[in-house]
Amino acid sequence: MKKATFENAIAFAQDLIRIPGLSGGEEVVASRVLEEMEALGYVDVRLDEVGNAIGRIPGRGDGPVVLLNCHMDVVAEGDHSEWEYGPFDAVVEGGCLHGRGAMDIKGPLALQTHAAAALRGTTPYDIVVAHTVFEERGGLGMKHLLESGAVRPDAVVIGEATHGDVCVGHRGRGEVEIVIRGEAGHASAPGRAKNALDAAGDVLAAVRRLAESQASDPYLGTATVVPTMVDVLPQSRNVIPDQVVVTLDWRVLPDMDADSMLGDVRGALGATAVNRTDGLTIEVRMASESQSAFTGLTSVRDLFTPGFLMDPEAAVVRAAAEAVGRRGVEGSATIRPWAFATDGGWSCGIHGIPTIGFAPGEERYAHTNRERLDLEEARWAFERHPALLTALQRTLAGEA
Repeated sequence: MKKATFENAIAFAQDLIRIPGLSGGEEVVASRVLEEMEALGYVDVRLDEVGNAIGRIPGRGDGPVVLLNCHMDVVAEGDHSEWEYGPFDAVVEGGCLHGRGAMDIKGPLALQTHAAAALRGTTPYDIVVAHTVFEERGGLGMKHLLESGAVRPDAVVIGEATHGDVCVGHRGRGEVEIVIRGEAGHASAPGRAKNALDAAGDVLAAVRRLAESQASDPYLGTATVVPTMVDVLPQSRNVIPDQVVVTLDWRVLPDMDADSMLGDVRGALGATAVNRTDGLTIEVRMASESQSAFTGLTSVRDLFTPGFLMDPEAAVVRAAAEAVGRRGVEGSATIRPWAFATDGGWSCGIHGIPTIGFAPGEERYAHTNRERLDLEEARWAFERHPALLTALQRTLAGEA
């Protein structure tokens, strides 16, 4: 049986980094994760219908179950020549592990997997480790995992980078599309067409007004909405377009859902959308995509990830912060929100399961060609997991 150690965890992380795996293409990554779980002595090791890799470290008794979660997909690596170290080379240099997924999130995934295994035979209650698919495209894996009832955790620890802090929430994220429709025609005869671009300026002005009126939360900050793309169809320079799609990236507070987002956009458009005299029509909809898991399961989904916020004074949060502590100094860990969205929006925002984040790694390296994981920080985080997991279980059981 493989020994659960920091060194073996980093070697496992290197194996994972060397396997590309965009959303929907996690099959080889999942296979390697299951292999590692088997080698470490996990029980009930399996894939579910959507491709999530799941295993359990049994506890010494019946009690609160803690779920450790990372995602197996990564974002595209871009131009390899722009990387200091190859994105899939998993180079260790300068005290850091480099490559796509080093800190988002294959490095923390490996640490979680080994940290749980290190408690085999000593953990008071079960620890379930479930590494999910499609997190980078809205969280299909976590959504399916919890809706299916395959696991029923009493608390969740998300392994997204926190730089050693304890994170307790984040804004959600949605993509909204504003579709302007007209009538195509030859550019030499504009009078015979209805140019969808004629309404684009009005739409962008309405979005700007909407952006200036966003609500704010004292802990999570202000919601933000910004246009990020304008698609024109047909894509021909001598054809007047009959369709323009303006895409909005919206970072929403936890009390917002898809319906409220659409209502706010329609309200901002107002007369821009309904009182047109140029024959154009404007539709507001959630962006969606068909997502096909490597298992064959296909789902058409709105691109929306909910937000969430735990009470920073909640018992499980305080227990986590005290158990983790601060690297190199006295005191409890800093409690704060993430800047980006995670699968915690599903576990806590939708299902109400107490959820915190704890992992090494600096958020500023996420999705960049400088992605890296500081190994000394990673070792410290790995060594804090036993205290963290035990504190969560005992607090949930009312033993703390």
